[in-house]
Amino acid sequence: MPKGRRNPARHPSDEAAFTVTARNPVPFEFVLDALARVSPTTRLMFGCLAIYIEEKIVLILRDRQDFPRDNGVWLATTAEHHKSLQQEFPAMRSIELFGRQTTHWQVLPVDAPDFEKTALRACTLIMGRDPRIGKIPGRRKKSRVPKKKR
Repeated sequence: MPKGRRNPARHPSDEAAFTVTARNPVPFEFVLDALARVSPTTRLMFGCLAIYIEEKIVLILRDRQDFPRDNGVWLATTAEHHKSLQQEFPAMRSIELFGRQTTHWQVLPVDAPDFEKTALRACTLIMGRDPRIGKIPGRRKKSRVPKKKR
């Protein structure tokens, strides 16, 4: 005797099949507009929007109600570049969300008086392939939990 299907096929006219879920608006969309020429891709990360240029993660756009002090444009960089980037972006600082004094992620805070100008300057550096901004993410480690057999 055949078993019933768990997810029965839906007819295209079935209203429930076409429900639209509300998505959060893209924070600081002007950044994506500025990077459009280099064809950025985006992914959700930490409840924020990560921006990639080819295989490199370059920025995260964060505008959340929790921990608003770290809202703004996060730059993917390394500690060796902090000093030179600080000269470009005086308001830049390490994010505080992770609880460490210095992190590789640096933030251009949204509450800085020149936020939009500095965010657009960061976009200009990224489009010029500035080596100080962007990191190739490490590969994810395989889970040690064995998969269930069906």
